[in-house]
Amino acid sequence: MADYSMYHALGQGEQLDPNDPNRTSQPAPQQFQPPIAPNPYQQGAGYGSPTPQGQQYYGNAPPVPGGPSPAAPPGFAAPQDGGGALASQMAGMSLGDGQHTARRKKKDRHVFHSVEAPAGSSQAYNGIPPAGTPATSFLNADPSIQTGGQFFGQPTSPNQFPAPVNAPYNPANPASPAEFAARNGQIDQAQAPAFVPASGGGQVSPDDIPSVPVSRDVPQQYYQANVYPTFERHVPPPATVAFVAYDQGNSSPKFTRLTMNNIPANAEGLNSTGLPLGLILQPMARLQPGEQEVPVLDFGDVGPPRCRRCRAYINPFMMFRSGGSKFVCNLCTYPNDTPSEYFCATTPQGVRVDRDQRPELTKGTVEFMVPKEYWTKEPTGLHWLFAIDVTQESYNKGFLEAFCEGILAALYAPEGNDEIDENGEPKRRIPLGAKVGFVTYDKDIHFYNCNPALEQAQMMIMPDIEDPFVPLSDGLFVDPYESKAVITSLLTRLPTLFSDIKNPEPALLPTLSSCLAALEKTGGKIVCSLSALPTWGPGRLFMRDDGKYPGGEIDKKLFSTEHPAWKKVAEKMVASGVGVDFFLAAPSGGYLDIATVGHVASTTGGETFYYPNFVAGRDNAKLSLEIKHTVTRETGYQALMKVRCSNGLQISAYHGNFIQHTFGADLEIGVIDADKAVGVTFGYDGKLDSKLDAHFQSALLYTTASGQRRVRCCNVIASVSDNPKECMKFVDQDAVYTILAKDAASKLAATSSTLKDIRLGLTEKTIDILAGYRKNFSSQSHPPGQLVMPEKLKEFSMYMLGLIKCRAFKGGNETSDRRVHEMRMIRSIGAPELSLYLYPRMIPIHNLNPEDGFPDEQTGYLKMPPAIRTSFSRVEPGGVYLVDNGQQCLLWFHSQTSPNLLVDLFGEGKDSLNQLDPYSSSLPVLQTHLNAQVRNIIEFLKTMRGSKALTIQLARQGIDGAEYEFARMLIEDRNNEAQSYVDWLVHIHKGVQLELAGQRRKEGEEHSSLASTFQGLRPQYW
Repeated sequence: MADYSMYHALGQGEQLDPNDPNRTSQPAPQQFQPPIAPNPYQQGAGYGSPTPQGQQYYGNAPPVPGGPSPAAPPGFAAPQDGGGALASQMAGMSLGDGQHTARRKKKDRHVFHSVEAPAGSSQAYNGIPPAGTPATSFLNADPSIQTGGQFFGQPTSPNQFPAPVNAPYNPANPASPAEFAARNGQIDQAQAPAFVPASGGGQVSPDDIPSVPVSRDVPQQYYQANVYPTFERHVPPPATVAFVAYDQGNSSPKFTRLTMNNIPANAEGLNSTGLPLGLILQPMARLQPGEQEVPVLDFGDVGPPRCRRCRAYINPFMMFRSGGSKFVCNLCTYPNDTPSEYFCATTPQGVRVDRDQRPELTKGTVEFMVPKEYWTKEPTGLHWLFAIDVTQESYNKGFLEAFCEGILAALYAPEGNDEIDENGEPKRRIPLGAKVGFVTYDKDIHFYNCNPALEQAQMMIMPDIEDPFVPLSDGLFVDPYESKAVITSLLTRLPTLFSDIKNPEPALLPTLSSCLAALEKTGGKIVCSLSALPTWGPGRLFMRDDGKYPGGEIDKKLFSTEHPAWKKVAEKMVASGVGVDFFLAAPSGGYLDIATVGHVASTTGGETFYYPNFVAGRDNAKLSLEIKHTVTRETGYQALMKVRCSNGLQISAYHGNFIQHTFGADLEIGVIDADKAVGVTFGYDGKLDSKLDAHFQSALLYTTASGQRRVRCCNVIASVSDNPKECMKFVDQDAVYTILAKDAASKLAATSSTLKDIRLGLTEKTIDILAGYRKNFSSQSHPPGQLVMPEKLKEFSMYMLGLIKCRAFKGGNETSDRRVHEMRMIRSIGAPELSLYLYPRMIPIHNLNPEDGFPDEQTGYLKMPPAIRTSFSRVEPGGVYLVDNGQQCLLWFHSQTSPNLLVDLFGEGKDSLNQLDPYSSSLPVLQTHLNAQVRNIIEFLKTMRGSKALTIQLARQGIDGAEYEFARMLIEDRNNEAQSYVDWLVHIHKGVQLELAGQRRKEGEEHSSLASTFQGLRPQYW
């Protein structure tokens, strides 16, 4: 495992010549070492070495490489780097009299990537060699133009693609990477598309193609010092960026993201862009410290003012007329009479005098308290019911104990450091009025009376699982702080209580039915653990998935539930305002039928936490943190949701976890929490007026955890344009791929489309969007050899490739449990979590600058090292990388990691990879600089993710199985049954060229077309 054969990534192995008799399939050793200063953790090197250079913040002056280069492999001279490089460095920085002066003429706004190494290339990006370094197979250079032949006596393989008729345009003064980074460093750049030369003699270099890490790190630097005003800025920051939004009447991007913030006036205009018109809604999203809380407004028994015709709620865009006695609805233009108690005089400009005192007229996101006519039942505090699996499998695996510990950690602060609120009371993890109850189940169901008057909890067994009822009238639901002693002793005793009984088969459906009966009158939330296939009692399930798929593709039936009783219980739950979160631990990776069990969670608006290989020592911390997150995040229940839009638009589809009985009805949601998002797509039923804006309003009626009935309103505005070219400047790519992902997940679940159809559809959509831009909006004529990307969609192709590679849609073998779990997850998560899931964050920690991982003096934020591209070609020998995709976080160690680094990270005595504990899930707290840096970075990453907890898992090269997971996360390489980033762009470019020539076959016309396209695409290293 120590060699690279596992990651036979693009640009890694030797260029295999099919006719060479001496060929081996072993990849060649690395051909060069970029001349950077020695690693502080080189074998045997002390701390005195200079700090490493390859990593800096984009836009800073690049360092001067002067340090000795690391030992080169025998037989290759280390690249000489003398004064010439220094001059070229200065030229790259526009300091010396080099050829590069940064030109700022208007016609030069387009960024051209020239492929020849420019005279003044600088080392601003990690892994790019300075000028004069011979091109090697390691950097994906074309073998036919290698300067120093690396493979002696081996014929250079001719390139797959012939040279183009029009050679790509190379500008007279090519831009160095540093200039390119500096030029793109502004947040509001001039709107210029990006070009990638995508055909011709091996011209695509991995450094030319748009980089996702740069697109995230540069805006992050900006938003650490600036707020995001929601009305003045038209395109929100990338989804993974932490920013403080200032609500100016347009809802914050944390709650709402439109795919286009400038909308074409008619359907033809929208079709010419190829983009979907949609809205991502995450109405309960968490706010960052420093942001204003969502204002809560009470209008008494009359309720908030609403439009009489379309029932829209009062918002900042409604106009007051006739001196304030009428207000005109911004969605349906109906003039309403202002209620007498809401009347206020207006200024001559038509603005209400009290506008600034009324948050509903100045803020984009507000909450209204609502009177009795909005109630379905008397609102009470949220009732939590913990249903705990106590079968043999659960006990043996340590899952039962871990789950009980997790509930205790979620409800109560650890002993000794009681959190105190401002009144000196112990701080409540769940709000006043919320209650908890406990049920355990194997083949019977056991209820517990936790009344605070009792010394210990009383257990009542329900043997009748055919027709279960609730044996307790009161005492099942209690205030967790009044009954703390009873609950603590119950949860600590549960594992020993069931250590002798050991029933192997759980009866899950009857348990859910009786939990529903307990919650029917109030509504609430069930948190349920399960660790074996529920094969007992009514609603028992069978091994549907044996892992054998005769046709190669998995059977569509395995993606949904066939069982009527499970569907019925899910619908009943939603009607009663109940939702479920499942914590599923598969028995040694066995089958759990998540398609059926998880159906209940996905229909009721809950969530499924899946541990495909639960190991008690390693995963306890993750399980405990996730239970705590579930209980403490903002949660509402008994929810109804409605989205309204301007005249001329209509809603075409909703995507997410809910029930919608008829199209056009409200969405019914059992529970909704801070991490859930719904996608809405719109179509045209008329023409929009480009003189007016388009308005959208979402209203979520729900009961808070503390027992108040409220409506949360989010208002979004977008300008309208007759010229769709304008619209391309205001596209939000995060919203675009999130809508497309949710749409694909819904299609897979609800229609007859196969996985292959879905992947083909995503590819076609990518080609449609880029071809539409090239055909309709590209202002100057580009050579056919260039792939032109809109400025706002530069990284879009990479995210779409990530979508095709994700477990939900990828080709090849993948168990149905994991597929269905990730498919439903895509349908319910918001843009920030999806963005990380499709393109993980990879941070090198073996060459941190001394100030990384500590607060920045200027901004007060933690100074984060820049992330690097997720490709094995970026991995340095002896490197250590933190890779986080928002679901799991791996700490990968190269087999030659320095012992000094290991000691600094893990403590004395841990100086080789074999001495590390494979089950450790966090770093020890040590007094070393590196340890503090990495712990701070991990703590910071914990604040920027969705519902999944961040605990680290070790992946040591050649030792741990998690290394396969690490290989999967290197999205830019060829893996997951899909192409590498470079090949994917070439493939997309072919599709765009065929579309422009009018020769492209659409999907459905001919299924063999995809295979033939791939045949012609196979580069020589396949």
